[in-house]
Amino acid sequence: MAKLKIALYWASSCGGCEIATLAIHEKILDLANVADIVFWPVGLDFKYADVENMEDNSIDVCLFNGAIRNEENEHLAHLLRAKSKVMIAYGSCSYEGCIPGLANFYTKDAVFHRAYIESPSTDNPDKIFPQTRVQVPEGELELPAFYNTVKTLAQTVDVDYFIPGCPPEAQTTWLALEALIQGKLPPKGTVISGSQRALCFECPRIKEEKKVKKFYRPYEIIPDPERCLLEQGLLCMGVATRGGCGALCPQNGMPCTGCYGPVEGVVDQGASFLSAVASVIDSNDPEEIQRIVDDVVDPAGVAYRYSLPDSLLRRARIQ
Repeated sequence: MAKLKIALYWASSCGGCEIATLAIHEKILDLANVADIVFWPVGLDFKYADVENMEDNSIDVCLFNGAIRNEENEHLAHLLRAKSKVMIAYGSCSYEGCIPGLANFYTKDAVFHRAYIESPSTDNPDKIFPQTRVQVPEGELELPAFYNTVKTLAQTVDVDYFIPGCPPEAQTTWLALEALIQGKLPPKGTVISGSQRALCFECPRIKEEKKVKKFYRPYEIIPDPERCLLEQGLLCMGVATRGGCGALCPQNGMPCTGCYGPVEGVVDQGASFLSAVASVIDSNDPEEIQRIVDDVVDPAGVAYRYSLPDSLLRRARIQ
């Protein structure tokens, strides 16, 4: 029986998903027995021309991580979609936009100005910005065009499955790979995580009535190791986040930041979380409520840390 053909690619991302694919440890031997990697530019010397010369649908599955931030990201998304029978948005960046997607609160010009002019480590007195084409003695250098808006993979090409996480946990990655190996993939459009319920259901912390008088940032308090973090005033997004990761962050004293995406059936994870936060504020006095809310630093950045491009907001309005 012919081996499966697998492609892996990263677009706008940090590289964590590339490492996460190796976190399945010894199970990688099971994968190697039944599959060959035919494209993985991070790990092996492949060229884009190698993919362009492949027949359409000749790749069995592509694990595509990273958001669509520039022209090159989009080109490879379309190319790999054409060559792959199954396209999987692997990790939060391709699934929801993730950290790169927070740039949607700004414009391309504002991002460039911050990166190349304002940042404390930048020395750029001539205010030179990246150009798509520059002539040098050796020839013409070319950079991909930088887009004004970060998009998810599914906003760019047709996606068959989604694997959440920043990065996905090993058991989540293996769920998808095992289903592929066994030929038992779920219905198209499934978010493969092992859970359809909120993270709170797999968090062992004791949960009582949630009444909060003050919100804290993680460095401001040492939380009770047994009690629900949200009940202690820490902005834990477990109430609005899909389970499947094992609640590793809350179990180790850190609030969930929401990287496994929305619970099944929820359209906007950020709105769901902000609604939950509003419901636990223990006051009916408008002034006190405002004081409690003011403790939340960057509420939009907290609630939409991973999901802004995939949310109802999508991006800030550009005047």
